[in-house]
Amino acid sequence: MPLQNRVTPFGRIDTTPARGLFTGNRGVIHDPETKTLLRRRWTTRAWIICVCDFRGRRREVMGRNSPTGTAGWTELFFLDEVTALAAGHRPCFFCRREAATRFLACARAAENDQMLKAPRLDSALHGQRLAVTGRAQPIAAEALQDLPDGSMIAFGERAYALRGGALYEWRFEGYRSAPSPDRPPPVVQLLTPALTVSALREGYSPVWHASIGS
Repeated sequence: MPLQNRVTPFGRIDTTPARGLFTGNRGVIHDPETKTLLRRRWTTRAWIICVCDFRGRRREVMGRNSPTGTAGWTELFFLDEVTALAAGHRPCFFCRREAATRFLACARAAENDQMLKAPRLDSALHGQRLAVTGRAQPIAAEALQDLPDGSMIAFGERAYALRGGALYEWRFEGYRSAPSPDRPPPVVQLLTPALTVSALREGYSPVWHASIGS
């Protein structure tokens, strides 16, 4: 049976057989006996994006993976890095050091603060995460052309990624193979945290799922 561990661009954690390109976590938020989520949805502000295969390490998903035999961090899964960034996660400094270093450098450039460190970055992102605040940033539809590739927006319950000036509808299995024919309403919701949008604008290039094409 699929477990409740797949993250949407809205930051929700749902149940689906699909797994995606990346894993990651928000701390320990599951019961290893039942392999179900607890009521809390994070225990740390460091929401990270990890690779699924790292140095041959094996984990029992939502099992007892800590050295002491307790739960360990809860494995979450994302379609791609664009999805994870929209949900408020950022690259892991342990298994994705190069990507994490690039992301931090772009965030520093965006904030004009070369002293910005990971803990302060996480705190800033935490205050902008839809899953934490319950508030997405409304923007005018005509402002979409000013957003960098990799930003994600929503209108209604559907999420869309921006790439090359086009909108692509997000689904658990992948993006639509062609830009969405739907016309956005006058105001849409920006899902990707503002600081992450700024990092994308400064040149951070996230990993896309192959379904969006080359």
